[in-house]
Amino acid sequence: MATTNKMSVVEKLQQVKEKSGKSYSQIAEETGLTNVYVAQLLRRQAHLKPETVPKLRAALPDLSDELVNEMIKHPFRSYDPNLVQEPAIYRLNEAVMHFGESIKEIINEDFGDGIMSAIDFYCSVDKVKGVDGKDRVVVTFDGKYLPHSEQKAEHMLSRPRPQ
Repeated sequence: MATTNKMSVVEKLQQVKEKSGKSYSQIAEETGLTNVYVAQLLRRQAHLKPETVPKLRAALPDLSDELVNEMIKHPFRSYDPNLVQEPAIYRLNEAVMHFGESIKEIINEDFGDGIMSAIDFYCSVDKVKGVDGKDRVVVTFDGKYLPHSEQKAEHMLSRPRPQ
């Protein structure tokens, strides 16, 4: 999908959401999805599964067949590199960079040599009250653990084996 077409589709999807008057969290509750996944769907960063279409249409009745068909197509996941200049996104990157090394060490300590998947991954954003009564943001990353594998030549199926 061309970038301009994607932007046009995203604009239309955002208009449908705005017209509904619902938040991402409300749509998520109605569809059984996470609020971040709903946002990804409406930004064409995630693939709408056919079995989810009726739930999303119930939550967003103004969703046209044309938009649903676009959402069912495999998305081109990308981002504008200038987004990092937006303060909320900058702070998220800063938090990951600041805490990343410690998080990596704890993953390795608790699981072994591996990573958290960003494919088999769930994410949500929640609002809670802190002990001081002030609003706090809770971002949950819930990814499958993927161990790094030892690369043995005998396990590499793409290479011809000596007879």
